[in-house]
Amino acid sequence: MNLQAIIARLAAIDEEVRAATTAEAVDALATEKQGLLTKKAELEALEQRKQTAMGLTSGTIPGTVFAQRGMTTEPEDRFDTPEYRRAFQRFIQRGAPIPVELRTGDESTVTTDVATVIPTTIANTIIEKIEALGMILPLITRTSYATGVNLPTSTVRPVATWVNEGAGSDRQKKTTSYVTFSKHKLRCEISLSAEVGAMALSAFEASFVRQVSEAMVKAIESKIISIDTGTANVRGILAETPTTGQALTAKTLTYDTLINAEAALPQQYEAGAVWCMTKKTFMAFVGMTDAEGQPIARTTYGIGGIPERTLLGRPVALCGDYLDSFATTLTTGKIFAFIFNFRDYVLNTVYDMGIQRKQDWDTEDWLTKAVMSVDGKVVDVSSLVTIAKSA
Repeated sequence: MNLQAIIARLAAIDEEVRAATTAEAVDALATEKQGLLTKKAELEALEQRKQTAMGLTSGTIPGTVFAQRGMTTEPEDRFDTPEYRRAFQRFIQRGAPIPVELRTGDESTVTTDVATVIPTTIANTIIEKIEALGMILPLITRTSYATGVNLPTSTVRPVATWVNEGAGSDRQKKTTSYVTFSKHKLRCEISLSAEVGAMALSAFEASFVRQVSEAMVKAIESKIISIDTGTANVRGILAETPTTGQALTAKTLTYDTLINAEAALPQQYEAGAVWCMTKKTFMAFVGMTDAEGQPIARTTYGIGGIPERTLLGRPVALCGDYLDSFATTLTTGKIFAFIFNFRDYVLNTVYDMGIQRKQDWDTEDWLTKAVMSVDGKVVDVSSLVTIAKSA
């Protein structure tokens, strides 16, 4: 029975089911219909394969070319091969130079300060570890653009207008500016213990990642939450001048301190903005209540028992010792808390990190220096509301 005959029979079965007067007749027709549907699906699949084969033969359907066994379609990352990773381990542990054949082609990218490129696997793990360890880094925008590239930013939002039938509206020019990332050298010097010299490759890489990532997390985050202008490192959030009316002061911590800050934050920048302060400052708000006696600060515990802190419903990102805690003795003008959408801060990182090894002349210890290129700055300051200590 061909496909057309099956379709005709299925239509006839539907009519017979409607006219059937006994349950036995309906069951028999149902069994026959199920078998025909299975046969119909098989014939349709065969027809589809036939049409595909004919299309490939005629050239109307493009084919897919697969690489031969043992061949690669993309160039191999020479810094991610087992040979290079073992050579890198020997360089760190014993100072043995990496063979020239493993460094071929790298002469144009290595500077005098970056003697050896960190293997790709370790570099990627360091970046992942940095994101997992940090309090601020997981919140910001991460990019890896080439230095010197102008990235467009917009400060004007178009406005929709109501018009009559047949009428038009004024054309609005989208005003854009740009931000350019430079490159600042981040340097981390570590000392590996004698036990590291006898470690296996996997244990050595884990130890190297832990020491480098912990040091670089603190270095990067401390500059993000700072007043540094970005001359020799990343530009800090607090180096920006808040929009008019968004730089507040407070002599003491009160309920009105939070209310005034929330009122200063423009409504269009509500989403994503979080409080940033030290744990000591946050705990000073914990005992406060509103006019109804409800606590204004809350700490809940999410998945895995991780604390989730909020002030008047807004999340709080604790910043360790990167920011001054509120105190009556705090210097006038010092910022102790702020609201900001960290997605408006862009950290541009060049992941091609390198290392250099030397021996301390006085102690005979071997010191390893890790170097990476990084820059960061605020691209939109509209969500920044600061609170500084007043006299």
